Amino acid sequence: MDELVKQVAQRTGISEEQARTAVQTVVGFLKERLPAPIAGHVDNVIGGSAGVAGGIADKAGEMLGGLGGMFGKTE
Repeated sequence: MDELVKQVAQRTGISEEQARTAVQTVVGFLKERLPAPIAGHVDNVIGGSAGVAGGIADKAGEMLGGLGGMFGKTE
């Protein structure tokens, strides 16, 4: 998860602490919403290869990019 947090922080311009909170929130949300058999694999995917983490970070960056002001990002 550390790699994902770093990538989200870099791609959104927020601090790693803020990125960690965002990632944990999204992971928790996914676990609650996905069917149990799939939700059980979320941690494995998050802790998986950099390619998977990078893809997730890209999507998180796209989603959070518009919310950068909420996380202290200045443009």
